[in-house]
Amino acid sequence: MSDTTIQTRSGERRQQESEESPERSSEREECPECGGRLVSDTEHAETVCDDCGLVVEEGEIDRGPEWRAFDAGEKDEKSRVGAPTTNMMHDQGLSTNIGWQDKDAYGRSLSSRQRQKMQRLRTWNERFRTRDSKERNLKQALGEIDRMASALGLPENVRETASVIYRRALEEDLLPGRSIEGVATASLYASARQAGTPRSLDEISAVSRVEKDEVARTYRYVVRELGLEVKPADPEQYVPRFASDLDLSDETERRARSLLSTAKEKGIHSGKSPVGLAAAAVYAAALLTNEKVTQNDVSEVASISEVTIRNRYHELLEAEEGAPA
Repeated sequence: MSDTTIQTRSGERRQQESEESPERSSEREECPECGGRLVSDTEHAETVCDDCGLVVEEGEIDRGPEWRAFDAGEKDEKSRVGAPTTNMMHDQGLSTNIGWQDKDAYGRSLSSRQRQKMQRLRTWNERFRTRDSKERNLKQALGEIDRMASALGLPENVRETASVIYRRALEEDLLPGRSIEGVATASLYASARQAGTPRSLDEISAVSRVEKDEVARTYRYVVRELGLEVKPADPEQYVPRFASDLDLSDETERRARSLLSTAKEKGIHSGKSPVGLAAAAVYAAALLTNEKVTQNDVSEVASISEVTIRNRYHELLEAEEGAPA
């Protein structure tokens, strides 16, 4: 068979396929049940019939970004490759990180020579990531913030805010004469109070590497110098956590909030520790709702002395008895 004949037949075959392709695509766009028009539902990753609702295809892959943009400028701003930047890392997550697994892309172990090479690369990569003392300082502090926040069960938004506060303190040269751990702890304490998920100084100092007095002193200094807006801690903010740790009912939690609300109206909360008031309110509410909780149980959860709980407990009950019905 000559080359000319083969080329002619292959050309005829391509022409025949091109003529059939519109029919095939149109068949693909019609519902096999009712012949209606098929539409793609990107929200549920499905192809459905617009007329009868038949799901023709499901589990489609969404190849678009996870964000939305409403104009060209916003689209250019959000467009990126890789993970988003974060203030919780000293380099904002923009540098390269070499894994420690010593395996190649197929999961096979590296040879001893390759492992030595990767170890040298990791060492140099770490040196380039922290090129000066400021970056080393920031890396150590942000590591401390992440460790303490994990131990205290604080959410990611609190860690992010604490990282921003520490960066501001570093930029405004507030660290000379103070330890990195102290300023990091003060930043986390301020961030937790700003976010409405406060932790007591005893809880903060229990997971910190510095003493309670230094944390309190550094916290006051950082708040004053940076002009942070931190409202006084509300005792009611501690009630849900204490009630949850003691496995108390919703009724007891509501009763504790009611006791604290009455105490505020009477002015009893002024000058008192919000943690002590919250612990006493939880204990008093448990007694009023016939739940078995001892002062020692509340003391361990709230990190407050039993003497403080007893004193505040009597004050809260007296205010409740004197309140109008």
